[in-house]
Amino acid sequence: MILEEMTTVEVEAALKSCRSVFIPFGVMEAHGPHLPLSTDTIQAYDAGKRAAQLVPLFVAPPIPYGYCRSLGGHDGTISISAETLRSLVRDIVQSLYQTGLRNFILYSGHASALQMAAIEEAAERVLRSCPDANVAIVLEYDVLLKRMAGIIETPGDMHGGEIETSRLMSICPELVRNDLLPEESGRESPKPLLVRDVKRYWPSSVLGAPRKGTPEKGERLGKIIAEYLADLVKRMEAFEPH
Repeated sequence: MILEEMTTVEVEAALKSCRSVFIPFGVMEAHGPHLPLSTDTIQAYDAGKRAAQLVPLFVAPPIPYGYCRSLGGHDGTISISAETLRSLVRDIVQSLYQTGLRNFILYSGHASALQMAAIEEAAERVLRSCPDANVAIVLEYDVLLKRMAGIIETPGDMHGGEIETSRLMSICPELVRNDLLPEESGRESPKPLLVRDVKRYWPSSVLGAPRKGTPEKGERLGKIIAEYLADLVKRMEAFEPH
């Protein structure tokens, strides 16, 4: 049930048997020379679509902008403020709640502590304003981190590396620049100092090993995510509001 493709009559009929909705959050940020800026958004939307093939689930259109500071110096990166992100979460969830939906999965493909904190803060307010709502906050990287042993070979792989390259090779291979796959890369950190020129310390925007990515690994990762989300939907449908 892809919301942007449904008619209002179809939504009304589907609400009789399903009260759960998946809301994907992404970002526009550098992912090396080989992956598109919308990588996190693509992954998040794909996760919802895969889950909806396993259980009844509404999948909302993805939010393509997020809160991004760590790669702000790279061309093409677009960041919104935490205030804007919080407002988006509140407005979207409250609007869907008025439609009749009750279980909300807020899913981020962007592994940013700042983004996750903004989503969680907004969700806490939603719980107070929507008394019959259940809200779950899920970060794709956290789901995979505990379940990808035997699939991903690179220790510490996280951004634009083996994981995300594999996911994109599986979802939309035409957007992966295979001729530009970089070598394994890391980043420097002057912590606890804050920096103005982020690109100086992380010029590659890659943290991991892109050349170890394969479509087969991406499919296996996608299946893990879909099964996790399908189980979460079943649990939320059975729960009374928390």
